[in-house]
Amino acid sequence: MNLEQRIELLVKLGNYCRSEEPAWVGAQQRAHAENGWFTPEFIQLAIRQIAEEFLQKDKLTQWAGKYDLPAENPSPKTIGLTMAGNIPLVGFHDFLSIFITGHRQLIKPSSRDNVLIRHLITQLASYDPEVSSLVSFPERLNGCYAYIATGSNNSSRYFDYYFGKYPHIIRRNRTSVAVLTGQETRQELDRLADDVYQYFGLGCRNVTKLYVPEKYDFLSLLEAFRRYNYLADLSKYKHNYDYQLTILLLNKRYYMTNESILLVEATSPFSALSVLNYEYYRPGEDPIPGLTSHPDIQCIVGQGQTCFGMAQRPGLTDYADGVDTLEFLQGL
Repeated sequence: MNLEQRIELLVKLGNYCRSEEPAWVGAQQRAHAENGWFTPEFIQLAIRQIAEEFLQKDKLTQWAGKYDLPAENPSPKTIGLTMAGNIPLVGFHDFLSIFITGHRQLIKPSSRDNVLIRHLITQLASYDPEVSSLVSFPERLNGCYAYIATGSNNSSRYFDYYFGKYPHIIRRNRTSVAVLTGQETRQELDRLADDVYQYFGLGCRNVTKLYVPEKYDFLSLLEAFRRYNYLADLSKYKHNYDYQLTILLLNKRYYMTNESILLVEATSPFSALSVLNYEYYRPGEDPIPGLTSHPDIQCIVGQGQTCFGMAQRPGLTDYADGVDTLEFLQGL
């Protein structure tokens, strides 16, 4: 299977993603039934992102051309791929990177996101049976030449232990932040709400902390965020909100809320589910230079950085942790 054939298959898969084929709809329903955080709304959001940003022929061709990928991989290797499961199909880009470079891959999906990726690979194999020789789902990732693994800071220690002696990419906890000037329009604040609330804030590209100027007025922001107040009707999210609110009350900490999110002043870029941290910066200060080199920051939203509302719409070259996956795979 040459590069052109692989691209054609991926484009065909993108068309399938946008379809309402009964088998595809059923897979989405099973994914939601197995993981309550995978709501139909957010499953559709992830699928739309993949279909529009990843599985377009012009984008795939340009991506492959940037790395001068050969028509045939002269030395295909077997790559072990461990996927995360925090948001729907979060590991798809890794699968895509390995597939387009012509390597074989053994995939260990997360138990929290086990349905969608298996269904899409099965669909891909229905277009060309050779896919089954390139992609499989074994119980153990033994005998691989290299590994790509994504997980928490805790699981990464195990990945280091098992995979450290092989060529590898091991990803740990990351999060995203936004830098506000106080001059944002209502439309920009509406879009920022997407960056904060989509996928319940569980993704590494979700904004979990704001940097705001001193004396920043939060009223407009809280009002703009109200359009996601319906999330508080979902028991799993509401349980977290109520728990975090109780902790704040018991500790007598200052907070602000619009009934669906809790704003708390804190230094950490990471925040608990249903909590959004914030930190003030002084006039004349620019927090961005210090954030660009921060090891825990995946994405910075704000003027001159990632546009408001675009945090969850990465392109093919927006690599997780800033590690160029295709460059790594080519170097093998």
